[in-house]
Amino acid sequence: MTARRLAAILAADVVGYSRLVSADEVGALARLGTLRRDIIEPHIAKHSGRLFKVMGDGFLAEFASAVQAVTCAVAIQKEAEQAAVTLDEARKMRLRIGIHVGDVIVEGDDLMGDGVNIAARLEGIAAPGGISVSRAVHDQVRDRVSVAFDDKGEIALKNIARPVQVFALGDGKAAPAAAIAGSSPVLTLPDKPSIAVLPFQNMSGDPEQEYFADGMVEEIITALSRFRSLFVIARNSSFTYKGKAVDIKKVGQELGVRYVLEGSVRKAAETVRITGQLIDAMTGSHLWADKFEGKLTDVFALQDDVTEKVVAAIQPKMKLAEIELAGRRRPDDLNAYDLFLRALPRYYSMTREGLAEARRLTYRALEIDSQYGAAALLCASAIGYNVAQGWSVDVKSDYAESTRLGRLAFAIDENDPDTLAQIGRGTAAFTDDYDTAVDFVNRAVVLNLNSASAWNHRGWVYRYVGGAEEALLSFERAIRLSPLDPMLYDTYTGVASTFITLGRFDEAVSEAKKALRQNPLFTSAYRCLAAALAYLGRNTEAEEAAARLLEIEPNFRISKWVGYGGQWQGKKFIEGLRLAGLPE
Repeated sequence: MTARRLAAILAADVVGYSRLVSADEVGALARLGTLRRDIIEPHIAKHSGRLFKVMGDGFLAEFASAVQAVTCAVAIQKEAEQAAVTLDEARKMRLRIGIHVGDVIVEGDDLMGDGVNIAARLEGIAAPGGISVSRAVHDQVRDRVSVAFDDKGEIALKNIARPVQVFALGDGKAAPAAAIAGSSPVLTLPDKPSIAVLPFQNMSGDPEQEYFADGMVEEIITALSRFRSLFVIARNSSFTYKGKAVDIKKVGQELGVRYVLEGSVRKAAETVRITGQLIDAMTGSHLWADKFEGKLTDVFALQDDVTEKVVAAIQPKMKLAEIELAGRRRPDDLNAYDLFLRALPRYYSMTREGLAEARRLTYRALEIDSQYGAAALLCASAIGYNVAQGWSVDVKSDYAESTRLGRLAFAIDENDPDTLAQIGRGTAAFTDDYDTAVDFVNRAVVLNLNSASAWNHRGWVYRYVGGAEEALLSFERAIRLSPLDPMLYDTYTGVASTFITLGRFDEAVSEAKKALRQNPLFTSAYRCLAAALAYLGRNTEAEEAAARLLEIEPNFRISKWVGYGGQWQGKKFIEGLRLAGLPE
């Protein structure tokens, strides 16, 4: 039977050892021998460790506890740095160290398995003179060792099945360990998706395209800055990298961002080709890439078009990446932002259980941060949709709570476009104050022309007030801005509802079916489908749609629905529900 045990594994190697040997083989070997004899081996012994493998310039050591391993690593790095202080930079011998606590397989004096492999991978991503540790190590030592930790997030390590949350370790006083050896300080990531847009590379050799490329990048930065849910590095900082070959991971560290957008511009005759790619600076993985082409006949129109398409693509990608990251974190160590991100997929599910869980998670987020406007807004929306789906046990109370949360979000930030738009929609649906509702949604899209959510809510408001043409234009803009939006079924339903008021019943059926393909539980779409089919005389299909609606919402009654907010649908829509056979 294979012997196993839990151990803290320390993996280390010398940075740039091949270069050091190439420059001075005898001197490098002598310095390595001194480093091992005078610093590494004594500290391992002092901290009750065991050196179980030496591989050229690297080594592996085992400790009984994470505290011993980390204390040893800090001591080694400190003394190794002091020992090299009199040497010039070209001859300094610096170590990278990685530490992990995990299960290991024992074979004689050797150790193997994921516990060892993860430590070795962590060593590979540590900065020169730095220490990288796993979440397992961090949790065991954070209150026992006087050091500073910089959370690098979850990183996919080579040949390791699951991403590992990594922490860079410092001395507890000033810069983190990753900042040793003259590199720039590693900035803490903000509690929101963070991005830097680098200057696009001019591949044309045409100086005129330099201005075009720079102008387009500035437009993209400005457009992204309108999303208050994003942290966007200012143009002046991003453009310090202009004309330089960059390491994306280093850019992320220097600017304190998780995501970096880079691209290029190439001119061919009267056509310009623009490429762009969104990169996770923590892992180096590509989240999105695309290319765009356009004529140079109207440079500014082309800039606007590319800006809109790039922003529409990458903002949802960043949001989904953040949701995925939050889902991997341990439930007992979540902050308000993590809770908000975890609530989003529950909200998008539009199930009774999903909406209830979204409500619970956002309440928890607000307990941690009472001024978290996005959480208040999401909670208000979850409660509102729960009522609209027919699942509320106390409609009056839920509407009051949804209104309270909406007002809270507005009080926190009265100029947030998504808050204005959502409150505008609620105002139009449940009050007669249509002027205020229209004012709110129009202000929202002025503040952020690139918000698909704001355009969607604007479409619904104009649908409520009878402005069918503006409603359809708004819905069309929302779909164009976010064609993969997980809430697109709400937009399709808005289009279907508007088509019913215009008597365009075939198109209404088509849009309602699009909504239901995306979310087969969305009761508003079933109401549209049933009414439109009934007007077309497709009675069997209309009755099937009505029956499906009643399966999801057994207590649906036309009069009750009209009483708590359905009145804005108009007489034509309500008559369609009667024609479909839904109970009065």
